[in-house]
Amino acid sequence: MKFSIQSLYTWYRGVLRNPKYRWWVILGTLVYLVSPFDVLPDFIPVVGQIDDVFLLTLLVSEVSGLVIEGWKARKGDLSTEVPNTTDGSTSSGSTVDVDAVSVK
Repeated sequence: MKFSIQSLYTWYRGVLRNPKYRWWVILGTLVYLVSPFDVLPDFIPVVGQIDDVFLLTLLVSEVSGLVIEGWKARKGDLSTEVPNTTDGSTSSGSTVDVDAVSVK
């Protein structure tokens, strides 16, 4: 198995989106951030903070995305009403995806 940042991000995001493990991942990430034992030691200037900044950015972006999704779902913003451009009314219906083909 090849290691890449993308595979690490995908794994972290998948585990964080699983409600069974979500709080354990958040707690583990916070413990890692304050722990003196890191992949890149913090006593090395700049290089030592790279893994901490990367992990903190990943945690904040994913948790804020989860909070926003939960807030929208709780508020009920996930409606299917689409505004009609001709008369300003709204129509409730499903969206149809159409592949356009040029006819000559």
